[in-house]
Amino acid sequence: MFLRFLSAIALLLLLVPTAQAASPDRGPLILAAASMQEAMTAAADAWGRRGHARPVLSFAGSSALARQIRAGAPADLFLCADEDWMRDVEQAGFVVRGSRVDVVGNRLVLVTPKRKPVRLRIGRAMPIARALGNGRLAMADPDSVPAGKYGKAALTSLGVWPSVAGKIARGDNVRAALALVERGEVPLGIVYATDARVAGGVAIVGAFPASSHPPIRYPIARLTSSRHEDAEAFRRFLLSPSGKAIFARYGFTAP
Repeated sequence: MFLRFLSAIALLLLLVPTAQAASPDRGPLILAAASMQEAMTAAADAWGRRGHARPVLSFAGSSALARQIRAGAPADLFLCADEDWMRDVEQAGFVVRGSRVDVVGNRLVLVTPKRKPVRLRIGRAMPIARALGNGRLAMADPDSVPAGKYGKAALTSLGVWPSVAGKIARGDNVRAALALVERGEVPLGIVYATDARVAGGVAIVGAFPASSHPPIRYPIARLTSSRHEDAEAFRRFLLSPSGKAIFARYGFTAP
């Protein structure tokens, strides 16, 4: 319990400077999934060009952000890569009623380092363990992080999870897993299609069938700690045709 208390305090301290920065002259504070970095940065820039204070963006794994919110970290909006974590925050009473809505969707892909690619056809009983050899499979933590949970579900559906369960290189978020592949530290990794799109050092081996895992949806909600006057307007902007066009430019799909 004591360690959990210290962890909660540490998370709060990490966000205090950022939260203070999210004053009316600095824009609302947005907690967003790590996989949304480029798209949300572009959206914040577009909002700023419209004459508004540019939103303050804080990126991390959805599970880490949800824990920060539950620990009392003040923020205006939560953009999550997983419906379960959003539901967890909502049921705990931190979401403004009626503000939760799915923004975009995504796809799950298998990637390999460009300079040392692995070839593999994605399908039932695929020989992924043999393709890994003595290497590991990079994934966001399959026990808590959305991209990892989707990846585990896909591998389980295809009947190969038991063969790789002991060969997982776990990342705190999907970008950490992607970095392992980019650096050539692992031969294969599972990430979102949008992550693979912005990474220069990886090649896509293939996409997992959409039927092999739950639908990947990104819900957004306004938090009860929200105090910024622009928070709701920015949420609506992300849901507008202009906002959707930005997400589509970075490879996100309709939810």
